[in-house]
Amino acid sequence: MQLHHEHPWNLEPKQAIVLQNQLRGYAVTKDDLPAEVKSVAGVDVGFESNGTVTRAAVVVLRLPGLQVIGQAIAKIPTEFPYIPGLLSFREIPAILEALAKLDCLPDLLLCDGQGYAHPRRFGIACHLGLLTNIPSLGVGKTRLIGEYPTVPDRRGAWVPLSHRGERIGAVLRSRLGVKPIYISSGHRISLETSLLYVMQCTTRFKLPETTRQAHRLASPIA
Repeated sequence: MQLHHEHPWNLEPKQAIVLQNQLRGYAVTKDDLPAEVKSVAGVDVGFESNGTVTRAAVVVLRLPGLQVIGQAIAKIPTEFPYIPGLLSFREIPAILEALAKLDCLPDLLLCDGQGYAHPRRFGIACHLGLLTNIPSLGVGKTRLIGEYPTVPDRRGAWVPLSHRGERIGAVLRSRLGVKPIYISSGHRISLETSLLYVMQCTTRFKLPETTRQAHRLASPIA
């Protein structure tokens, strides 16, 4: 797997913020997908040994059908502290190792976290997509920033997520009667297309199958 815009990871938080501001101009939030998206991957990260070990999981599913066709786990020492807004520096090194173990890279990455819906418009989905040049989007279980109106209680309904007068993502009702999820572009995909793929990957649960499968693999066994 060839990486683009490579950089060091052992940065001070202020340096990491400067780097985010430099790289965000390269992230593309318009559609630049393969002619046919045949595989999607969920990406999630858990931690072991009181947070000292980062455990990244990637699960690849066939589209349509959502059958699991590949998966990988990577474990590395945790080097970067937990700082909101700098999640990618803590998690991506392990994710890259997991992706490198796959026999075939997916056509689209669904990341557990934010993409454009980020204070500097460069969340983990943007960062990972830019490095790998794989189209990517963010699926957040919680809101990092932004305001939004009430989401209709209808499967597939969504409202804009806005921050400082800019639409940065969408708040999606993926299932009736449950809290919504937060969707945003990462790299090489628009918000509208991101929503379509998230719904294609969502079955009877709140979270898309990509996220569910990756979370199960990334979570340490008790």
